[in-house]
Amino acid sequence: MMIIEVSKERTAELIEKVAMFFAERRLGAPALLFLESFRPLNFIGSQIMYFLTPFANVLFANREFEEFAAIMGERENIQLLIKRIDELDEKLNAEQRQRESIKRKRFWNKVKRFFRIKNKNNINNGGNE
Repeated sequence: MMIIEVSKERTAELIEKVAMFFAERRLGAPALLFLESFRPLNFIGSQIMYFLTPFANVLFANREFEEFAAIMGERENIQLLIKRIDELDEKLNAEQRQRESIKRKRFWNKVKRFFRIKNKNNINNGGNE
């Protein structure tokens, strides 16, 4: 294993990149759940990341992944990543969540109106339909 030193600025860049990756894909909640669950095992997790280096080229270049594995060995960086994913997820997806909420409300209002109309017809027809 190589010892990699990562500057604070580089740490912030990598955390931002990873947080943006999850937030843009609407994977903030699963990422937060995973990170919160494995926070006590952060050192072991960072070591496993070294093992997974060949498969990690989807998100990172080789050097970036090694740097990311190094910074994830420190608890404070995990906490920063969790906070940033949460912030970006909320920011990027707030508008979409609001649109979905409006759609749900409209749907349920239609359902309520449908059943109210049906109930009124049942009353007017004496319940025979």
